[in-house]
Amino acid sequence: MIETVILKKYASRRLYNPENSSYVTLNQVADIIRGGKDVQVLDAKTNEDVTAFILTQIILEEAKNKNALLPTPLLHLAIRYGGSILNEFFDKHLQDSINSYLQYKQAFDEQFGKWLNMGMNYSEMARNAMKELSPFPGFSPQSGPNPQDKTSKKKEDR
Repeated sequence: MIETVILKKYASRRLYNPENSSYVTLNQVADIIRGGKDVQVLDAKTNEDVTAFILTQIILEEAKNKNALLPTPLLHLAIRYGGSILNEFFDKHLQDSINSYLQYKQAFDEQFGKWLNMGMNYSEMARNAMKELSPFPGFSPQSGPNPQDKTSKKKEDR
């Protein structure tokens, strides 16, 4: 289960973390989330859950700093169709799709790492095998001609 950090939002728009008795910025809240924890933000006066509003602010700040976060056509759809249709879509489909993508990506990354490791092991095996290969049949670099090899004997008889 993911740990949830409870934050308080004051009228001054400041966010307070009672866990460590300190004020936090939106960037610090984003860092908490990137660190693997969830946050819940409650209005200090009314105790209303304002988490979605704060998370939206974080996304908007990141979009402003990077000049774009969501493609313009998606933003047009969000404005055109409003909350009801999009809320249903986000709740039922988008979260599952993103979670599936993240699981797939993790599995792919692990498999790719195994392939790289296997390739490195294969390269070492190939180097060792090449040491024992000779361009001349019946001739070993360590011992000279192999007397039991008929192809090398036939060549000697000619």
